[in-house]
Amino acid sequence: MATINLGAIKFNWKGAYNSSTTYAVDDVVSSGGNSYVCIQAHSNQAVGNATAYWNIMSSKGTDADLLNIASTAQGDIYYNNGSAIARLGAGTSGQFLKTQGTSANPTWGTVSTEKAIKQVVFSQTSTRFSTTSTSYVATPITMAITPTSTSSKIIIWCRMNHATLSDGYPRYKWHRAISGGSSGFINTEPTNSNGGASLGAYLNMRHSSDSANTYETQQVTDFFQDTTHNTTSAITYTLYGVCENGGTLFVNTSNHNEGGNTSDYNQVGTSNMMAWEMTV
Repeated sequence: MATINLGAIKFNWKGAYNSSTTYAVDDVVSSGGNSYVCIQAHSNQAVGNATAYWNIMSSKGTDADLLNIASTAQGDIYYNNGSAIARLGAGTSGQFLKTQGTSANPTWGTVSTEKAIKQVVFSQTSTRFSTTSTSYVATPITMAITPTSTSSKIIIWCRMNHATLSDGYPRYKWHRAISGGSSGFINTEPTNSNGGASLGAYLNMRHSSDSANTYETQQVTDFFQDTTHNTTSAITYTLYGVCENGGTLFVNTSNHNEGGNTSDYNQVGTSNMMAWEMTV
């Protein structure tokens, strides 16, 4: 039977080109980042494109030029800057990769360690107060805080003891006085004259067995947010009150107590305020 020599029927990878190696047709070598295939058996024939001994099989790309790589340090990140691939060097420990939106390059960001609650101030008073004024007057419920930032929020919490006499309707407003600056009310007056109070609706505080329209103290609580102070000067917040319908408003006491009544529902109380300065 006749024998036919087909030669190499597949490429033979020989690794990096070596001038002392004898190469056969279809041997493949690498050199300078390119790959070459032997087209004529030989030894000591330099690789090159379109020579009598070698044809280039694949060329090294131009990634280095496109990437504009100045460093290949561990932790580097590469991104499209709009015209080429650019390098973002490794950030510092604890940073995060931050996008800056469309048509902008990424950058490293630092997590803020600023506390959400900057400070807390507490105030308490047991001072007894009463008024029959038909205009808003200051109650003893007041406190001061000095913000650390002009853009922070001041959250005010108040729990007060109050009472009324002769079916009076209590109404309240917060007053803000900035040291060396503006002074005035910072919330609108309730529109419901029949007990529309900023600290809650009118409370029926009359004792069930009392026929003299005298009322016991009860507690109401309010939260208020001041986002417009725009100052780092001291701020004093004061609760102003009025009692409509010809009545008397009491704070931290009642008509029973002020009238010297020693019955078992004779009451005095304590009112509290707390302010939180919060970062936005």
